[in-house]
Amino acid sequence: MRLWGRGGRNTNEPIPPAASGHADHDAAQVRQGDLPVRRRAAARGPGTVGEPVRAVDHDQPARGGRARGAGGAGALPGRTRQPGGAGDRRGAATTGSPDLLQSSVAVWASLLGLTRGVFTAPSFAIFTDLLTGWVLAPGRRTITAMIAVADPAGRRAHDAYHRFIRDGAWTMSRLWQILATHAVSRFAPTGVVELLCDDTLHHKSGRKVNGAGVFRDAVRSTVRRVVYALGLNLVVVALRVQPGWGGCPIAIPINVRLHRKKDTTTTIGHAEQMMREIAGWLPGRELHLCADGAYATLAGAALPNAHLTSRLRRDAALYEPAPPRTGKRGKPRTKGARLPAPPGLAAAARDTDWQQATIDMRGTAVQRLTYVRDVLWYSVNKKQLLRLVIVRDPAGVEPDDFFITTDLTATGAETATRYAGRWPIEVCFRDTKQDLGGQDPQSFKRQGPERAACLSLWLHGMIWCWYLDTHPTGRTWIPRPWYRHKTTPSFLDALAALRRLLWAQRITTMSASGPDHHEISEALLDTLAYAA
Repeated sequence: MRLWGRGGRNTNEPIPPAASGHADHDAAQVRQGDLPVRRRAAARGPGTVGEPVRAVDHDQPARGGRARGAGGAGALPGRTRQPGGAGDRRGAATTGSPDLLQSSVAVWASLLGLTRGVFTAPSFAIFTDLLTGWVLAPGRRTITAMIAVADPAGRRAHDAYHRFIRDGAWTMSRLWQILATHAVSRFAPTGVVELLCDDTLHHKSGRKVNGAGVFRDAVRSTVRRVVYALGLNLVVVALRVQPGWGGCPIAIPINVRLHRKKDTTTTIGHAEQMMREIAGWLPGRELHLCADGAYATLAGAALPNAHLTSRLRRDAALYEPAPPRTGKRGKPRTKGARLPAPPGLAAAARDTDWQQATIDMRGTAVQRLTYVRDVLWYSVNKKQLLRLVIVRDPAGVEPDDFFITTDLTATGAETATRYAGRWPIEVCFRDTKQDLGGQDPQSFKRQGPERAACLSLWLHGMIWCWYLDTHPTGRTWIPRPWYRHKTTPSFLDALAALRRLLWAQRITTMSASGPDHHEISEALLDTLAYAA
């Protein structure tokens, strides 16, 4: 198995358990139960993470004299839970004291509260209710399934939720800016901001889905057989975060663009626009984008305050640097002698040209040989030299890999490690589709399909932000006898921790006291937490 995937974007290689952190992502769908849900009378207000959140009365009459309903980002305050039993297997913030429970809820409410300025007051109530329903809904995450969990009493017409997604007066760009600035300030406050880029296909069905088209399905396609599917082609830029518990890094999406069929802007053009937008959100910060070979031509885009690391195609036309001016009449040469293709350069390299390097492959150190040379990729960047890094397996098991970077100060080990860290964005795509149901919302017209798909990725990033803040050690999963060697949490564990917390606030409040009822509630919460 390739440690960093063959071809990056088009790889159909299965994700190893060490990278995903969980082996049970393909669990069967669970039907939604008729659970009693108590209404909320107040929503969480805005604030920064960890600070007290001001309560807001959502029962005040909105514009037109109509009540806004009891929407809110958090869950209902529950009764005090007793320590012991199943709760001892998880982190303190999940099953600990009431103060810890309330602080975890406050962190989630404050994260959603950061977006208050994006919406009107009624729209913010719908937004928080919809996302809470998205988190808690078992089975398929259709909009009606979210409504059934978030608003079982029917305080609002169900059309209000559909209109909010389809025609609401808000923009995803503002939400991405809020998530990007918060995530970078919290998890990358200093140093280089490590970014990842790739595109993914959200499958859709229906005769008329706005923005959808027939694109190559990279997951089901192979080298010999190309599979096409109907869906939304999303170009995603994510922040790479190294969690405190170690292991594989985490990808937090911070910007997304929809690439339409026959679009005048290519996927590479969308990535360039997003990088310029992110540079405007983070003035003065140095960015480093890592993308697969499909985005290697960004090396000639002159991205502001940014470097690029990518895979180089094996038939790239490389040249020596331009020779110095001779002082003679005529146009000076802009490129030197033609070099062999990258495999030819690797074959011609002498033994003394290779250097031993220790490469971090998503938390695992491996030994490789690296060959570094500065070249001119004239068809992409006619003026700036690029650093070619060839990575060779000393055992000869894996073929040589060829990478390119615009950072001429990077070593071979740093370049190879950085590209190996691109894999978390693939894990992000899988988790968003399988665990969050990013392809499930049934919205077909106008902005509905694009917004629903983008919100699934935005919610994925917010859940990781909440989990990294409230569970720094990551020890929240339930130990299983068939998975004894698990050491790091997956996104499903982070989602289960949030689901368990929010369901606990709703269920235990309405449960009778007594040891038997406590054990029954614990078992029920365990089931609901992973019924995603």
